Amino acid sequence: MWLGLIAIVCLLARTTPLAASHLVTGNGHGFAVVSPESGAVTKFYAHPYSFAKPEPGKPLSEGIETANFIESLGWSGGSSPGGTADYVEDSHVIRVRSSLGEMTAFMPFGFGRPALILVGSAARRGAVLDVKWSHRVLSQKKIETGTLARGPSGIVLSFSGVQERLLLVPLDTMRDVPEQQPLAVSRSWALISLDPDDNPELIAAELFIWRDGIEAKALAHRELKELEQWRVKPAVHFASEQERHLWRQSEVMLRIAQSRETNREGRYGNGLIVAALPDGVFFTPWVRDMAWATVALVRMGHREEARAAVLAYFNARPTGKMRAETNGADYQISVVRYFGNGEEEPFFTQEGSTNIEFDDWGEALWVLGEYLKRYDDPDLLKEETFRGKMYETARDYILKPLLENTEAYGGGLIVDADTSIWEERQRDKKHFAFSTAAAIFGLREFAEVAKRAGDENVRRDVLGKIDQLQRGFDAAFIREGHLRGTLEPGVKNDIDGALIPIINFGIVKDRAVIQDTVKRMDLLKVVSGGYRRVRGTYTDPAIYEYWYEQEEFLFVDLSLAELYRRLGRKAEADAMLARIVKKAAADHNIIPEMYVAVPCKLFPGKIGDPTGALPMVGYGAGAFVLHVMERERIGTRD
Repeated sequence: MWLGLIAIVCLLARTTPLAASHLVTGNGHGFAVVSPESGAVTKFYAHPYSFAKPEPGKPLSEGIETANFIESLGWSGGSSPGGTADYVEDSHVIRVRSSLGEMTAFMPFGFGRPALILVGSAARRGAVLDVKWSHRVLSQKKIETGTLARGPSGIVLSFSGVQERLLLVPLDTMRDVPEQQPLAVSRSWALISLDPDDNPELIAAELFIWRDGIEAKALAHRELKELEQWRVKPAVHFASEQERHLWRQSEVMLRIAQSRETNREGRYGNGLIVAALPDGVFFTPWVRDMAWATVALVRMGHREEARAAVLAYFNARPTGKMRAETNGADYQISVVRYFGNGEEEPFFTQEGSTNIEFDDWGEALWVLGEYLKRYDDPDLLKEETFRGKMYETARDYILKPLLENTEAYGGGLIVDADTSIWEERQRDKKHFAFSTAAAIFGLREFAEVAKRAGDENVRRDVLGKIDQLQRGFDAAFIREGHLRGTLEPGVKNDIDGALIPIINFGIVKDRAVIQDTVKRMDLLKVVSGGYRRVRGTYTDPAIYEYWYEQEEFLFVDLSLAELYRRLGRKAEADAMLARIVKKAAADHNIIPEMYVAVPCKLFPGKIGDPTGALPMVGYGAGAFVLHVMERERIGTRD
C-alpha cells in the first residue's frame, strides 16, 4: 500500500524476522507502542497520526512528522532480556513482565489528552524505571501542582526540535534519585503531551480530577471496567473462543484508531480513522480504509464513533486540491488520504506523482447511507459542516463531482481513468472496474439519502445514473464471459482481487461470470495459503511493488471467504476465516495487512508470518468484523 521512501525504511529496519507484533495503546489523542520482545515502551506519539500537516515548500513530501518522545522506557536500562507483553482482557491495556518487574501501560479514554499511564511494580530490589528520550532534553522544570491538583510536584520537559512539551506526574511513592533519570523517583507515572499553549498546572489539575483519588494500581482496573461498559453486545454467534477474543480485540482496535482531537483553527481531524496503527508503516487516515472501519462501527452498534467518522469526512479541510485532475470539479472527500490535521493529502508515494482515486467518493456515500440505514438520526443531514449542511454538501461536493468525472461507454457510463483501489501511480491511470462499481453502490445509498431529505428530483436523477453506470460497467468490464479489473488490457488486472468485493456488493449477478471469476482467482493464489491482490508486472526486485504485489493480502482473503458463503461453499469460507483467526490468536489478536508469501528483506520471516502494515484497521479489524456479521446474515437468510 505504501511505496517510495517506505521501501528504503523497510529495507533498513526489517532485516530479521519478526518474532511478534508490537502492541499499541491509544485514546484518540495519541499512541504508545510496547515491544513484546523487550518488555519496553518504544514510542509515545503526541498525536494520533503519523504526519501532522504538509511540509512547507515540499508538496510531495510525507509532511511534518508527529513528535515521538520515547526511544525506550523500561526497568533498569530501558529494556530487559526475556520481557513479555500482552493485552489484558482484549483491551488497550498492556501488561509488561520481565525479570526485573511488571508494568501496566495504557492511554485512558476518560482523559481527553495524549496521556500515557504507567503503573509499575518491581520484582527485583532496586529496579527503577529508566528512559531514553528520542530527542535531546533542552530543559527540565518542576511545577508545583499542590494548589491545583492537590498532588505531588510535576516535571515539564522540553526537547530539541520538538514543538510539544512533556508533563511527567508521579502517581505513586516518590524517592530521591539523580536528576538525569526523572522517572526513577516513582514506579508509576502519567506522561502527558502538551501543546505549546497548554498550561501544565491546569492539565495536572485535570489529571487529578480524572484520577479521582484512586490508587495507581487500581487505575487499569477502572479503565477495563469502563471499556466493558463501552462495548456493544455482539449480534453474532462465534465459531470459537478464539474468534470471540479476536472480535473483542478488533472492536478496541477500531476505537484506538479514531482521532478524538477537538477541531480548532488549523486542525480539523476529529473523527478521522487511520488505516493502520503504529508502527504499521504509516498510521495515516485513508478515505477507503476508513470507510471499511466506519461501516464496521455502524453495523456493530457504535453510534457515537460512527457518527464522528461520518462528520469527519464532511469537516476535513482544506480539500479539493486536485481540481485540475477532476475536470475542474471542486470536491469535499480527499482523492487519497489526509494529514492528521484534516488537510487533503492527494498522494502516498515518493515517486513524484499524485494520485486520483474516484472510488473514494463512492465509498464515502456508502458510509453515509449505511449510517442512516442503521440509525434514526434526522438531524445529521441538517448538520452544519465545512461546506454547509451535510445533505447539500454530499449532493454538491461528492455526488456532483463524481458524476462530472464519468464518460460514455457501451451505451452507458463508466468512471474516468484513475488510480483506484490498489493505488496505481497517476501516470499509469486506467479505467478500473472497482471505481465504477464504487460509484454504483455509493449512488444506490445516496438515492435513499435523497429520499430521506425529501429531494425526489435528485433521487430520480441518481437512479437514472445508476442504470447508466451499470450498463457501462457491464460493457466495459465483462468481456468474453470474463470479469476484468480494467478496461485496458493487461495481465496485471485481468484477474484482480478487487473483483471479489465488486461481486459481494451485487454489481455482478451473472452466475457464470461469478463462477469464472472465482475459478480464475487460482492465478492469484500464493504458497502461504491465501491470495495476493494482482499479478504484479514489475520485474526489477529493487522496486518496492515487485515484492509487495507478491505477498498475501488479507482483505482479498476475507472478501473471497464472503463470496464463498454467498455461493454456498461454507466449508471453504469457514476454513479461510479460521486460518486468519488462529494466526491472529498467536500474535496478540492482531490482524496484519499481509502474510509473507515470498520472504525478502522488505517482508522478512517465514512463509505465512504477519507482515506489511500491522495492526491493520479498516482492512484488518474492520474487514474481519464485517465478514463475521455478513456470515451471520447469510446464515440467518439460509
